[in-house]
Amino acid sequence: GRRVRDAERRARVGWRHCLAGSARAADVVAVTRGLVTLHSTDAASVYLAAWARLDPAAGDPTELLAAELYERRTLVRMLGMRRTVYVVPAELAPVVQASSTRSIAVQERRRLLRLLAEAGVAADPAGWLADVEAATLAALAERGEALATELSAVVPGLREQLTMSAGKAYEGKIGVSTRVLFLLAADGHIVRGRPRGSWLSSQYRWAPAATWLPGAAAELTAEAARVELVRHWLASYGPGTLADLKWWTGWTVGALKPALAAAGAVEVELDGGGTGLLLPQDAEPVPEPEPWVALLPGLDPTVMGWAGRGWYLGQYGPELFDRSGNPGPTVWCDGRIVGGWAQRAGGEVAYHLFEDIGAEAAAAVAAEADRLARWLGPVRVTPRFRTPLERKLSS
Repeated sequence: GRRVRDAERRARVGWRHCLAGSARAADVVAVTRGLVTLHSTDAASVYLAAWARLDPAAGDPTELLAAELYERRTLVRMLGMRRTVYVVPAELAPVVQASSTRSIAVQERRRLLRLLAEAGVAADPAGWLADVEAATLAALAERGEALATELSAVVPGLREQLTMSAGKAYEGKIGVSTRVLFLLAADGHIVRGRPRGSWLSSQYRWAPAATWLPGAAAELTAEAARVELVRHWLASYGPGTLADLKWWTGWTVGALKPALAAAGAVEVELDGGGTGLLLPQDAEPVPEPEPWVALLPGLDPTVMGWAGRGWYLGQYGPELFDRSGNPGPTVWCDGRIVGGWAQRAGGEVAYHLFEDIGAEAAAAVAAEADRLARWLGPVRVTPRFRTPLERKLSS
């Protein structure tokens, strides 16, 4: 059988993830499609991931993303795989919804009903929740777009507080509004619109899905949607293993195997003896791109693309990931992680290389760090998940 060496996997990353110079994208929709989705848990991550992959002549990612997300609406922010918020190409939203979000919504509803019962909010939690959801949707339809605080002002049920971890040292209260809006979004009724404040903010306005993304309510079966998502992942991240796909999707092996079979995935040998999967039309060798470097943000989709990371991360995980497995900002050279970076209080982008990458590549990293600092200007970015190297570099 065919063997795909680590060097070829790295070449594929350069091409498919818009990272090699000649593979840089002309627009942010192309960047998002190249990666399937952009991680949006940390609002800044979306913009930094786009900046690293856009042709510098394309324009400012903050303006380009705002236009596609909130005006053209070719991209949408939604909950997806592994209960994570992503920016997704609008045409892929029904696929993510049916393959992943729908089942998460079922679990979340069960959990919220249990919390409401425990808190004694209502004798009939399901009936109470249905009423609050209906009132919230009516208030949103009337306003067209609103923040959680604005909706809470007119829907009394949203102002209820739930006690979490009662009696424990870390006991705390959360507003029902957060959970109800999360559920309505997971069920596909509402979408996250413009944030309050700058592009670093993750406090979003909400809008009815029907007016925001007309026609996005295409109902797919979970099975058909899983096949489609697997195809997209293989095209962007292949070859990857079954374990990689299981981790990335958050699905069971029982859900994955039929999807892989329907997608016609072919097996290839990987360095180190693993079995990789590729789309049948993508099994030919890929040429080496020109040398490239990149500064990628925390939670970048490329860093998060696979569960087995040895072929691009080496032994640098402990410095670059936090204890929960969240990656911080990384420096890449020709498809491998070779260092990390951080922004200092004065705006300078500081970086550290773990190895000698040669004078030319090192100069390219310095130039990229300088370009990033100039683009950020007065903006200060602190990753949501701090890692050992990022803390060290930023101080």
